[in-house]
Amino acid sequence: MSATFLPYGRQAIDESDIEAVAEVLRGDWLTTGPAVEAFDAAFAEAVGARHSVSCSNGTAALHLALAALGVKEGDTCVVPAITFMATANAARYCGAEVAFADVDPDTGLMTPETLDAALARAEGTARVVLPVHLAGQCGALDELAHAATLAGAVLVEDASHAAGSFYQGEPVGNGRYSAATTFSFHPVKTIAAGEGGAVTTNDDAVAARLRLLRSHGIERDPARHRRQEGEPWWHEMHALGWNYRLSDIHAALAHSQLKRLPAFIERRQALARAYDAALQGLPDTVRPLARTRACNPCLHLYPVRIDFEAAGRSRSAVMEALRAHGIGTQVHYIPVNEQPYYQDRYGRQELSGARRYYERTLSLPLFVGMADDDPQRVVDRLAQVLGL
Repeated sequence: MSATFLPYGRQAIDESDIEAVAEVLRGDWLTTGPAVEAFDAAFAEAVGARHSVSCSNGTAALHLALAALGVKEGDTCVVPAITFMATANAARYCGAEVAFADVDPDTGLMTPETLDAALARAEGTARVVLPVHLAGQCGALDELAHAATLAGAVLVEDASHAAGSFYQGEPVGNGRYSAATTFSFHPVKTIAAGEGGAVTTNDDAVAARLRLLRSHGIERDPARHRRQEGEPWWHEMHALGWNYRLSDIHAALAHSQLKRLPAFIERRQALARAYDAALQGLPDTVRPLARTRACNPCLHLYPVRIDFEAAGRSRSAVMEALRAHGIGTQVHYIPVNEQPYYQDRYGRQELSGARRYYERTLSLPLFVGMADDDPQRVVDRLAQVLGL
């Protein structure tokens, strides 16, 4: 194995991040406090949204967003089959059913056509449509929003991969097409908090509901209490919420990382261009992820599409051989509709686009700490392993 192993993703921590966390540790607040408030304000400004409500992780962000919008039993949420299972699970946490939409086999993204088919299967119960910005790339948000509106539903963007991406020249998360957008700050994402997430929205009422639900449903503002006795310790539980708070420790790290977001975007885009150039010399057996219109992505992943059958190598064998050369890879994702839980609930569903995407996808290393020549090295080794 190479002395320098390249994982498929890795955080980028520097001394400014360490000092930001240390400053919190030297202060009075460790859990939710002024660092969370500062990060929420900065992240909202960065994406152009009125509100950002941070929380403990990206899954919590999805659950909070749907709960704040009132998703409940009897509703249906439309979810693309290619995503991490948390997107679908959040609907189930709220008691809603899931209608899986097929995806474009070359991008892994929900399309207006596959959304229409899923909405038809929902038979008028669709409440929320959850487009997933896979690898950091957006589909046709304007068309998806229009289709959702016609069906009486709203968009909630799962932008767990897409901090720093732009759609039609505007930052993902600004809420032009959606009621809310959710983000993840897991270490392999563009911004790392250790663990963390956020929901952005332009709706004041939704934002207030998000803040209530992320902390047990407890209302601490005396002006909104039902009992007005002037007792300083008094607080009231106004809804069934959860402990989804972000700590000041995590918020300090995320805020420090946010200050370097422009540099992270520039570096990830440069590495993606290097991969694109290196792959041009290979036959069609290996192709980069197809790109969509109107999106300028900050790629969180660099998936390639490989015809393993034509290459005569299984995906497992390719991954093992690359690992022996010091190159880590991953598969994003197994179609969620094929997971046992969802097969038991909805039966087997034939979603050919998702199946085709899954059969060919392999995520190559992409993180800001890679060397300039690493993409070429990875592609050279991939070609060698595939016998191209």
